Amino acid sequence: MSGPEVMGPVLSIRDLTVEFTTPTGTVHAVTEVSLDVHPGEVVGVVGESGCGKTATLLGGMRLLPEPPARIVGGEVLLHGRDLLRMSRRELRRVRGREVGVVFQDPLTSLHPSMRVGEQIAEALRVHDRHRSASSARARAVELLELVGVPAAAARFRDYPHQWSGGMRQRAMIAAAIANRPAVLIADEPTTALDVTIQAQVLDVLRLARAETGAAIVLVSHDLGVIAEMADRVVVMYAGRVVETGSVESVFAAPRHPYTAALLASVPRLDGPVVLTDPIPGQPPALRVLPSGCGFAERCPCRHERCCTEAPPARSGTVHQVACHFPLRSGDT
Repeated sequence: MSGPEVMGPVLSIRDLTVEFTTPTGTVHAVTEVSLDVHPGEVVGVVGESGCGKTATLLGGMRLLPEPPARIVGGEVLLHGRDLLRMSRRELRRVRGREVGVVFQDPLTSLHPSMRVGEQIAEALRVHDRHRSASSARARAVELLELVGVPAAAARFRDYPHQWSGGMRQRAMIAAAIANRPAVLIADEPTTALDVTIQAQVLDVLRLARAETGAAIVLVSHDLGVIAEMADRVVVMYAGRVVETGSVESVFAAPRHPYTAALLASVPRLDGPVVLTDPIPGQPPALRVLPSGCGFAERCPCRHERCCTEAPPARSGTVHQVACHFPLRSGDT
């Protein structure tokens, strides 16, 4: 897909570090992560479970419970304002109005004892005290129609348990875009859905982007979803960004061995049927930060330097990689 016009970032995360205090020690979930999101673009954040994807975005929005989570350092700039230094009252004004969030499990995110439509109407009124209840309800029905809920006016009074997973996810998207946010964060929005419903939800996200003009940060472990939806991709491993670039450049010619291994583990439909090649081992537990590259223990290309020295990011015009010995085109 063609990317949006290049503009300054609407959301800029700089050197974000997040830790979790657990009974067995401190987990260094996110370490000095930086990424930018420009107006109108879709940025995909990928990696295995436990690599820091969700902790980065929810931590940056101050949506993780503190404790056990703790923001150790960094900046999260929304239109130049640092969310990490805002009061809770300021954050409440920003979240839902300037930043919308679609969570992985809508059943636990929607209030079980409130009607679905009323929850969307409430999202409107909490950020616009002058809007009447009847106006909020009418707009909630419009939003449900926009995201493809059939007979929206009749379904307005249903409770979440009366809706399927795909329908609940549509309601979550409707609530998230109700106030036309500048940024929409979608955290694994299709994980619990079957392939057909997944495709429908992705269509709704595209529609939401077109309707509001919002930038989208799409967190997923599904490389197919990222390839279909994103303009740029950020690959995370062991709480760090290891590669970033346009979807075309990263997927066609990955430069970090971890990205190449992720792509090799995905079945392909555009070539001969071959066995996929799973990545051996597991990501580190991150109670102790590795002294070198976090992927070194699993990397088939590692050298002694990889085990003792953390690699800096190698900058390029559209493609960056944090690796001492990045792959060349054709190595994958």
